Amino acid sequence: MLGSVPVGGKAPVSVQTMTKTDTRDVAATVAQIADLKALGCDIVRLAIPDEQAARAFGRIRKRADIPLVADIHFNHKLALLALDGGADGLRINPGNIGSVANIRAVVAAARDRKVPIRIGVNSGSLEKDILARYRGATAKALAESALRHVAILERAGYHEIKISVKASDVRRTVEAYRLLSSRTRYPLHLGVTEAGTMLPGTVNSSVALGILLAEGIGDTIRISLTDTPQMEVRVGLALLRSLGLRAPGPAVISCPTCGRTEIALVDMARKVEDGLERLYRKRNPPDAARPKVAVMGCMVNGPGEAKEADIAVIGGKGKAAISVRGRVVRTVPEARAVQAVLAEVKSWVQL
Repeated sequence: MLGSVPVGGKAPVSVQTMTKTDTRDVAATVAQIADLKALGCDIVRLAIPDEQAARAFGRIRKRADIPLVADIHFNHKLALLALDGGADGLRINPGNIGSVANIRAVVAAARDRKVPIRIGVNSGSLEKDILARYRGATAKALAESALRHVAILERAGYHEIKISVKASDVRRTVEAYRLLSSRTRYPLHLGVTEAGTMLPGTVNSSVALGILLAEGIGDTIRISLTDTPQMEVRVGLALLRSLGLRAPGPAVISCPTCGRTEIALVDMARKVEDGLERLYRKRNPPDAARPKVAVMGCMVNGPGEAKEADIAVIGGKGKAAISVRGRVVRTVPEARAVQAVLAEVKSWVQL
């Protein structure tokens, strides 16, 4: 249990992200956490770079209604402060946290609270002897480093453990997690480290995590993007939904456009997606109706796709047909198309 969220076993795969505010700025961090929860995020991790941030963590914990993980590097005393502040989980990197004695001190503080500790191994922070043995940060090197530090926790009598072995490319990431999955039954936190900006980061993360999740490997995920944490959550949720591992959310299908398109379809599709997201934030319970919405650019595929969607907009020259359950109910000017679609969604879900 990470706070109120179960991780591992038969629990649903959970979505995590990290705040990208300065943790020492309590108000900004609390606001970002609230926004992430509204999007459907399950767990939020905060960077704890120094003592000021560690003490701010406690104030944030009191104002946030979601499990919080303290991300600790280099200084194990920051983990002790975060635990005092009510951390629901810890992430430590064994390669830079210091001696075994430091790890044992963290374990002693976490034991009474049963706070799970994630052993987070990255390709950029492996021990020198392991790097030398495997001649680099290979998948086997990542897995061995993780299991070495799991053994330290086990020898200390601690088993509230999660593990991650993140590389910056798809192949090593997949191989490392497969190795780890074959050698341990602890919950696995999936991710590709330094995955990139929005486009390459989404592709790299989705390919690696999609392969693993389809094989039944992985219990909680974080999409690492050089972008907002909100976008990380949206990509993570979309990935889980595509595999049937998350309840459906706002579903928008849209055509890729071509020379036949005579309306601003790309802008329209984005506005429909944004509008649906805002609507569903008002109706947070997962049992709210989720109509499939189609945004189509012309009459070639539009009518056919509209029949498969619950609500559709089919573009024409400066106007758009609005379809509900496969039947055109009205035609509106292009400028009013998004408003008309969202009005039909509101009626559908009774928002």
